Formats: sequence, structure tokens, C-alpha cells
Amino acid sequence: MICVLSGGTGGAKFVDGLRQVMPAEDITIIVNTGDDLLWWGLYVSPDLDSITYVLSGMLSRERGWGVKGDTFLCLQAMGQLGEPTWFHTGDRDLAVHLLRSRLLAEGKTLSEATAVICGKLGVKARILPMSNSRVETRVDTPAGELSFEEYFVQRWYQDPVNSVRFAGASDAEPAPGVLDAISSADAVLIAPSNPVTSIEPILAVPGIHQALLSARGKIAAVSPIVGNAPVAGPAGILMAAQGLPCSIAGVAKAYEDFLDVLICDTRDARAADALRRGGLRVQCAQTVMRSAEDKAALAREVLSLVAGNLLKEQPESNTAFRRLSPP
Repeated sequence: MICVLSGGTGGAKFVDGLRQVMPAEDITIIVNTGDDLLWWGLYVSPDLDSITYVLSGMLSRERGWGVKGDTFLCLQAMGQLGEPTWFHTGDRDLAVHLLRSRLLAEGKTLSEATAVICGKLGVKARILPMSNSRVETRVDTPAGELSFEEYFVQRWYQDPVNSVRFAGASDAEPAPGVLDAISSADAVLIAPSNPVTSIEPILAVPGIHQALLSARGKIAAVSPIVGNAPVAGPAGILMAAQGLPCSIAGVAKAYEDFLDVLICDTRDARAADALRRGGLRVQCAQTVMRSAEDKAALAREVLSLVAGNLLKEQPESNTAFRRLSPP
């Protein structure tokens, strides 16, 4: 059994690779909900949706979010009515938000609503929100404190960032199944998601960090940073605001308490050597996922480092373990 901690876009690509090389039924994904928002009165969970859509075959690969082939007629109509339209929800996407909002209004938890949606869409992996409690990522900027979606989508992450906090985290509890998924997993994988606004909200929920410290399986993280820049998005700006360098060293620092293996891009070979000298196990691979083959190859590489017996087909060799040995 594999447990994955994930955000949306980069996490969805990585999960897409995992399902190609191992049974989806053996994957549990714990998903960031710090980006969740109320939009037109509906409860929207962008990262949960991206993971659900990729596992159901619905994700728009061109956009990296939303439903493939979607239309935006409702968005246009709402704009004509003078309603905000900066958060782009497609018509088929809205159907999921409507169902989730109804289930929540009927008294179901976010976990229960997620399970219902996954069942209806034929998702075989287990998707868990990090918490059923409301935790909101807040970004402090010179323009004031913004929700993550306001900062990221509405304002195109152009504002300087002073700091990031996770409102409500200290009072939250892990969603049912989250702690058990971590503790019972053969390996825990941290997807190449933004360390600050995709993974740190998960770690901020009391109990999850401690569960990682005591996890029986190896813990591996895939870096979303190549060189001194993120593959996509504002991770570098946000890492700097949290006192982390925008580099694989910054990624390692974010997870240093519990990390066993860091997977970085081959272009970071020199930086990887420096981390190895500090005692961290580091493996270089192609981490930029442009095709289905790239996703599967990265998933195989990561699994071969921590739980190779779970692969659908064994790798040609197990030299990856030897490459990680100190010189």
C-alpha cells in the first residue's frame, strides 16, 4: 500500500504516473484542502477535484485543471449578471461542486462527500481530504491578507509575499483514515507539489507530522524545483517567504524531520552531491513530466527506491538502491 501527500497540478501528474505502474486500489492520496473556497455559494475543493479528475480520466491535460472538453456557458452567464468570474469553473466542473455542496448541506463530512463523488466517477484509489475541518491557506501581501486562490488565480501571484499561515489548522483534526494510511503504508510519497501551500497545510494539521515521524514505511519526496526555479507556479516566492531557499536544498529542509529519500531532476546533480555529503539519500531522475511515459517512468523510479515489489512489472535491475549508497 502506498500513501501519497499531494496538492493539485504537479500532484495529479505524479498520481497519474503511479496508477500506470501499480494497482490504483493500492494507492491512498491525502490531499491538501487549504485552497478550498466558496464560489457562487458552492463548496469548491480545487486539489481534491484535480486528483479525482485525473483518476477518473476526466482531467483536462491541456489546462492541467478542470474537466476535459468542458464548456463555460454558466461562467459567461454569471458574468453577464454582474457576478465575479475570475475563478474559472466549467459547466461539468460545476456539477461536481453542486453535488458536493448538497452532500455537505445534508450533513455529510468532506470525507464522505469525496467518497460519494469518487464512487460515482469510478475512482478506484482512495482519496482523503487532509481534514474535515476548515483549514484556509492565507497569504500575507502588501495588498493585505489574501486567500490562496485570490493570490494565485485572481491576482496571478504578482504580489510580494510577506508570509503564509494556515488559519484553523491548530484546531483541525486529520480526516478519518489519514493517520492510519500513513502508519500502515509500505511507503509514503510526497508528490512534486508546492512545499508551502500544498504540502505544509497537510503537515499543519495536528497529528499528521507526528505520524510521518513514526511511519514504518520509507518516505520519499519528489522535488518540484529544478535548479533555482519551480517547474510551475509561485513555489519559489512562497518558499522564500517561509525562509526556504528555492532549490532542492529548500525542499529537503521543508521535509527534513521525516524524509528518507529525495528525488530531484538530473539537472540538479551537483546540488544532489552536496545534499548527499550532508547525509541525505538523493536520487536524480527526469522529474519534469511532459508525457504519459514521463509520468510512468518517474513513478517507477520513485517506487523502485522505496517499495519496488509493488510495481506491476519489476524494473530491469535494482541498481537504484546501490546508487543511493554513500561513495
